[in-house]
Amino acid sequence: MDASAQTPSRQREPADLRSVAFEFLIEPALLLDPQSDRIVDANSAACTLLGYDRALLLDTRISALHEGQLAALIVFTQAVIAKGSYWSTSLTPRHATGKKLMLEYAATLVPRDGSQLLLLTMSDLEQRQRRNIDAVAEDHMRGGIAAWQRVERVFRDIERENQLILRAAGEGIYGVNAEGKTTFVNPAAERMLGWSADELVGTDIHAKVHHHHHDGRHYPHEDCPIYAAFRDGSIHTVENEVFWRKDGSPVWVEYTSTPIRDRSLVVGAVIVFRDVSQRREADEKLRAALAEVDRLRERLELENAYLQEEIRIETNPRGIIGQSDAIQKTLVQVKLVAPTSANVMITGESGTGKELIARAIHEASGRSDRPLIRVNCAAIPRELFESEFFGHVKGAFTGAVRDRIGRFELADGGTLFLDEVGEIPIELQGKLLRVLQESHFERVGEESTRSVDVRLIAATNRNLKDEVARGKFREDLYFRLNVFPIESVPLRERREDIPLLAQHFLTSEGKAFKANLRLSEGDARRLSRYDWPGNVRELQNVIERAAILAQNGRLRIDLPDHQGFNPTTGSGRPRADARPAVLTDEAMREQERANILAALQATGGKVFGRGGAAELMDIKPTTLASRMKALGIAKVTAQSRASL
Repeated sequence: MDASAQTPSRQREPADLRSVAFEFLIEPALLLDPQSDRIVDANSAACTLLGYDRALLLDTRISALHEGQLAALIVFTQAVIAKGSYWSTSLTPRHATGKKLMLEYAATLVPRDGSQLLLLTMSDLEQRQRRNIDAVAEDHMRGGIAAWQRVERVFRDIERENQLILRAAGEGIYGVNAEGKTTFVNPAAERMLGWSADELVGTDIHAKVHHHHHDGRHYPHEDCPIYAAFRDGSIHTVENEVFWRKDGSPVWVEYTSTPIRDRSLVVGAVIVFRDVSQRREADEKLRAALAEVDRLRERLELENAYLQEEIRIETNPRGIIGQSDAIQKTLVQVKLVAPTSANVMITGESGTGKELIARAIHEASGRSDRPLIRVNCAAIPRELFESEFFGHVKGAFTGAVRDRIGRFELADGGTLFLDEVGEIPIELQGKLLRVLQESHFERVGEESTRSVDVRLIAATNRNLKDEVARGKFREDLYFRLNVFPIESVPLRERREDIPLLAQHFLTSEGKAFKANLRLSEGDARRLSRYDWPGNVRELQNVIERAAILAQNGRLRIDLPDHQGFNPTTGSGRPRADARPAVLTDEAMREQERANILAALQATGGKVFGRGGAAELMDIKPTTLASRMKALGIAKVTAQSRASL
């Protein structure tokens, strides 16, 4: 081959060598064209580091490789162009898997055909750190056998000089060198961990007894406080961690890791630990017991508050009074259904004693030692039904400043009485049905499900069948409630019970007024002839008013005029020849005066405001004040208020 043929080959050779050198660089390298946002070339190390094959990498824009880092990329590029070379650790390119890489960039300017390219080398910071650790280990190895022997002597001296203490100590004690290898283990540690000293000495004890947290999460060496003691030279004390026995069971421990120094150099640590499993178990039981006490206390407080409320609002006697066939039939039904867990539907007019029937069923059932919780569905605002039934957690809605137990939870183990059940909004009836079917519910604002054992008794004065037909009551809920129907008979259909009830109420009122009040035969006949549209509740109010108006032990029964009722005939229609009673002006004034005095006595002398005489008489307070002044009652009331 002549010289002319060899020249081109020699001219190409340096370029080829440069290409080979770029390809086989140990450091990942990229050749970048910042003007066109293009990767011109990439070596194999760069492809491996970034996770792309060469063709895909060369087809990827520089900015796309650094998504979201355009500003930092421009600053770095401008710094290289201005200074000729620059480095940075602020850029984190994305691996092909999407993971951000922590790298150090070093770039130099490469002029080429009037353009400016950047030769970029990338260093993996994590790999660099590992290499530094390896370098330290290599330096330590170069220290020779003498250094190793000296460290071993330190731990042998500790073990030999403290042999009696190590054997007698109740705590577990073991030593580890700077590599994490076990150097000695005392008998107490052997007993607690189930490993013998021969099985542990010379091994990585973290991997054997400290490899996972109590919840199963991996416990890396670098996070272990025991190893931290000989990395930072500080004493580390830890409570409530677990060591793992040889059989795989956990033992709760508290321990102290104390660094050991030789000539100011930390060569390992001594670990002292004790088994706190029993103490922790006792603490857990105590916390659970205290939580249960708090729960029961809250429940008892709510039950007490509820029962106090019931005492205030309850006006009917607890017993069912009467000898009529209708009452005897009701008592038989109560006796039949009480021992079961069946839901009961009590229907009937207002004031017929539906709650008394519910109480009788509860008290005759196996749930009588738990409360009967009453809910007046007609008195609950529409937006508060769910909270009232199921309770709520703090912050569930505006005004929910603390957790609150609902009526279902309060009645757990007992009986829930839903009075006026027809008033429940249609949108809540489905949730009520679910509780009845599954015995589960959630408090408002809470995701966890609670279970209850509740016997349900419902009452209504509506015809729920008609409500179902009109779409105002769910048919499935109706059938779920109406398992055992009981009708509460109106008072006009059991007139023989009226004298018994009247005397019962009169006896109660007589005790309150410390008077011996009796019902005459004429009074009983008058009461029995009346139709009582308000039923037992109206009868009680009439007797209470009669006791207030009684003079010298004689009752003054004042029956309301309902639809022309004539107390003389007992008919709802006046007689054709009946003449209206005519009162003189003085008699009318006396009657009005007696009525006002009765109202003042019933309200303890209170004239205005809630529960006052004006509210009781259903007139304006100013009107009552004017009448009192005209009748001369103001002075009388002031003088007698102490006795009212």
